[in-house]
Amino acid sequence: MTSHNKPGLEVCLSPALLHLYDIKNSIVVIIDVLRATSTICTALYNGAARVIPVASVEECVNIGRAIGGITAGERDGKIAEGLVHGNSPFEYPREFIADKTLVLTTTNGTKLLHMAKDAIQIITGSFPNISSVCDYLVAQNQNVILGCAAWKDRVNMEDTLFAGAVTSRIKQHFDVNCDSAIAAETLYDTAKGDLFNFMKQASHYKRLANYGLEKDIAYCLTPDGANVLPLFKDGELVAVDI
Repeated sequence: MTSHNKPGLEVCLSPALLHLYDIKNSIVVIIDVLRATSTICTALYNGAARVIPVASVEECVNIGRAIGGITAGERDGKIAEGLVHGNSPFEYPREFIADKTLVLTTTNGTKLLHMAKDAIQIITGSFPNISSVCDYLVAQNQNVILGCAAWKDRVNMEDTLFAGAVTSRIKQHFDVNCDSAIAAETLYDTAKGDLFNFMKQASHYKRLANYGLEKDIAYCLTPDGANVLPLFKDGELVAVDI
């Protein structure tokens, strides 16, 4: 197969750059490693019926009340005021979340999800479901944009690392003519021997470590702990079979 017959793979390092990409002709992978997309795949892996991502805390509370869902979310790494649960994957074990609906609002990830609404498909990815994401993208044979949620539009380390990890795994199936993807893969190659240690220099590591959340960080950087594929459809994320 010559490269021009392959679909393209690009990395968007921040939501502020998303308008520069051809979303309408691509599958967009929403990446918010710490911690939204790690929590989403974990909740679905543990049997959640669906996850409804919303932009505001108020919306989260209202929808949760209307449908009897579990309202959860964070602002700047802490449980948002007015919500009962936060954005830690450890809050959603099977015995708690099975068959329930999680209504989730986060600082960065849920915003990007709604920005990408015109994509062919939207899925969410993080290290706990990296194999599902990679297998799905290869099987679909469509253009891919790996969209990093970043931190308040600033490029961040962990989402870039995940984009690089995906690029590294599947690049032979795609035409990668994107400096961001090459840079992300290069960063991942530098870090992959010990992602957790590498992340200690990152701003988000320091932010969450201040709250004693190193265990969360380690989980969110560990491959394949929750291998499901969350697909965004009709305003909600559900686990689909690959």
